[in-house]
Amino acid sequence: MRAVDIIIKKRDGEELSREEIEFFIDGFTRGEIPDYQASAWAMAVLLKGMSDRETTDLSLAMANSGDILNLSDIAPIVVDKHSTGGVGDKTSLVVAPVVAACGLHVGKMSGRGLGFSGGTLDKLESIPGYRVDLNVEEFRTQLKEIGLVLTGQSADLAPADGKLYALRDVTGTVPCIPLIASSIMSKKIASGANVIVLDVKTGLGAFMTNLEEARKLGQMMVAIGKLSGRRVRAVLSDMNQPLGEAVGNAIELKEAIYTLQGSGPSDFLEHCVVIAAHLLEMGGKAGSLEEGRQMVKDLIKNGQALDKFKALVKAQDGDVSFIEKPEKLPSAKIVEPVHSAQSGYLAMVNPKTIAEATILMGAGRSKKTDSIDHHVGVYSHCKVGDRVEAGTLLFTIHAQDGQMIDNVKSQLLSAIRLSSSPVEPLPLFYDVIA
Repeated sequence: MRAVDIIIKKRDGEELSREEIEFFIDGFTRGEIPDYQASAWAMAVLLKGMSDRETTDLSLAMANSGDILNLSDIAPIVVDKHSTGGVGDKTSLVVAPVVAACGLHVGKMSGRGLGFSGGTLDKLESIPGYRVDLNVEEFRTQLKEIGLVLTGQSADLAPADGKLYALRDVTGTVPCIPLIASSIMSKKIASGANVIVLDVKTGLGAFMTNLEEARKLGQMMVAIGKLSGRRVRAVLSDMNQPLGEAVGNAIELKEAIYTLQGSGPSDFLEHCVVIAAHLLEMGGKAGSLEEGRQMVKDLIKNGQALDKFKALVKAQDGDVSFIEKPEKLPSAKIVEPVHSAQSGYLAMVNPKTIAEATILMGAGRSKKTDSIDHHVGVYSHCKVGDRVEAGTLLFTIHAQDGQMIDNVKSQLLSAIRLSSSPVEPLPLFYDVIA
């Protein structure tokens, strides 16, 4: 076989065999197939798509590119959650410690920012010393000792996905259902979780911009999970405005900490409660979603969820004082308010435009080798349906470079659309695929 023939076959819209997919992924993982051919192949997949069978074969090939953890000797049930990517989505930082505080083992491999969507690892690295590079033995040991791991992909687990993930971010191949599904499910299969909740975003600030695409992605991942012997549930959630208020790295981490303290934004808290309740019900800790909801609220109220987050940070060599005093986390030199010039009802708060403004300041990557500025970000203070008056605070910019303030401000204001008549608030969730 030759890589170029596989690229051409997919370019022409033909279905790849399992052997061809395994050959390509194996060669790419070992460095025999270079980045430029992998990029061409990814673009061909984006343009021509993949069947469910191809996508399952791709997921398994990427999972089998490294070790596949068997965690049954640590716990009979290991749970995980994953988001398909959104703006202001720091849900894992709350859900993982809450669920672990309830007694379930949570073993999670997270990713970095992808396109305009922020990455959990980038946010966690706002904490001095926090390690996101645990190896397999460290992963297993920590999961056994404290019941919670939140790390990046090690070289041993799904290495093919780690390489392809970085390429997709800078080659325009992020919004592709087969690549998203196989990326997520290969990590889930490799990391050993047997109960998984997928938070599938849909809207202006998601890779799946409409509900039909999100549903297709959710169904595909649930099917892959079933074929690989996992219990998987997909929750379809709204991403037509930022989740919570903070969009950035350190400021999103602060918002997650405040939520664990019981004082986060109401929409973000509710989102976390629902996702965590699904995990508790699927993992057998709650008899119903309503019972799970109450357990989550109780653990946030009594401080056990925050204690579990501190235990996580300590176990991964982070400085816990930054969790105890979030004001110590990186903060920007310049804080600039952005007010509304007119009155009306908010009909649109475009999350993608807001995220792109933060990337302009350095909160994300334009190239594979770019570093992240943890200081910068934007607070989005209003939600669709809110009544605003002239002078209402819409955004707060946290920047390091005063020269780009005007550009960022202009971009943020373009994210807003006002209506003269009342507008219905957006839902948090649309559907559940089990």
